[in-house]
Amino acid sequence: MSNNRARIGPDKAIVGVWKREVGELSTRNFSHRLGASEDLVLRLEILRKLEKHRGCVNTVSFNAAGDIIVSGSDDRRIFLWDWEMGRVKLSFHSGHINNVFQAKFMPLTNDRTIVTCAADGQVRLAQISESGGVVTSLLGSHQGRAHKLAIEPGSPYIFYTSGEDGLVQHFDLRTKSVTKLFTCHSTHDRRGVVNLNAITIDPRNPNFFAVAGSDEYTRLYDIRKYKWNGSAEIDQPVNFFCPEHLVGDELVGITGLAFSDQSELLVSYNEHIYLFTKDMGLGPNPLLSSSASISSEARESGPDESTETSQSRTNVIEKSGPQVYKGHRNRETVKGVSFFGPKCEYVVSGSDCGRIFIWRKKGGELIRVMPGDKDVVNCIEPHPHAPMLASSGIETDIKIWTPEARERATLPPNIEELKPRRRSWMYRLSSPQDMLLQLLSMQNQGSSPDRDGESSISSREFLELILTFNRQGDGSSDDGDSSGPDDFFS
Repeated sequence: MSNNRARIGPDKAIVGVWKREVGELSTRNFSHRLGASEDLVLRLEILRKLEKHRGCVNTVSFNAAGDIIVSGSDDRRIFLWDWEMGRVKLSFHSGHINNVFQAKFMPLTNDRTIVTCAADGQVRLAQISESGGVVTSLLGSHQGRAHKLAIEPGSPYIFYTSGEDGLVQHFDLRTKSVTKLFTCHSTHDRRGVVNLNAITIDPRNPNFFAVAGSDEYTRLYDIRKYKWNGSAEIDQPVNFFCPEHLVGDELVGITGLAFSDQSELLVSYNEHIYLFTKDMGLGPNPLLSSSASISSEARESGPDESTETSQSRTNVIEKSGPQVYKGHRNRETVKGVSFFGPKCEYVVSGSDCGRIFIWRKKGGELIRVMPGDKDVVNCIEPHPHAPMLASSGIETDIKIWTPEARERATLPPNIEELKPRRRSWMYRLSSPQDMLLQLLSMQNQGSSPDRDGESSISSREFLELILTFNRQGDGSSDDGDSSGPDDFFS
């Protein structure tokens, strides 16, 4: 892959400053141009590491101002960081009894309201008083792990959660009420419930939210279709998204979702990452859509033209299908995926090989690969305003990346050679509770009445689970009792 790419050089930067000074370029547009500069992306380096957690850091998130990071870990604690100074502002026990998977500030609450979800399936609320005291409470729960939550943009009250039980829930902090919206079922009857790994809300139209997990589809829902009197669920998506070549593939799954500011949908599969626009959906019935497409092609061509038609269909997919981003590896953990840049000019993801990958959104060219963890990078969180990132993974620290390197980075020559260490299970198992929760999730996934007496947990899956627990038992990152009085750091 060539490294000879056009970049914003010093001359163009000087011209940009001159245009801003003479009024030909607004301050906002100048800021956007600077923030989107590929030169800054190529100069990202680690500014500092935030080190206090005692387990894998599974979630990092900035507040709206961008000056505070909230993080959660296998140690079940929540930390609030002044990342610029590299110090902890506040630390408290989350109340969860297993690994914290996500923690986020609620908007417009002066950073005093935090919601969390975890491997114990619980959804919890943390309220921080003006004196620094913290009260946590249980809001709801899932049967199995709850990986992600999604906050309604600009709302200090409304958020959603999804879990491995396939359940999607709606929370309103004004009344502390929880509404079980629906359970996500596979389009393939025998596969039962879809274990959900990701949920995200469209920032341009918060009525729409998307979920995805253990099958090939991302499902888009409209909350306006829900009957709040409980007379009906919104279990029918308004649209499905999936690359055509993956439809019907039972070996693929989805770990991460993100919407851009233009309602583009970024989907991270366990093979590649895909970018969909609104017009790429399969409609509310993906099976009917796929069948109609194949039948139409069959009618238009005779049996002797089947090979030619297949090739033609492949060409159409390549021309009109979603943009694809390749190079990273995503088979071992539930990784997020994000846009980066003031107008979502880049796509960023972690990888099983312990590195961070950055692609140009337009065209899908890989432009940056950075070492981010000795094992796996799971989380990459862009700053809300500045060209910087926070990342975390299996290691116990959080890395802050800023564009301060003196030299521009180039792509390493051995990207394909640095393969991750092979593991036999998608999730880390660090306690007996972990294993029981995973068994429960597997039971839910295989509980369809149409399995005709098949065992809901295959012997191979069960054996892999036990072996993985035995291997990881001695290396648990939850290396101490995190309970006790709240810790405050000045």
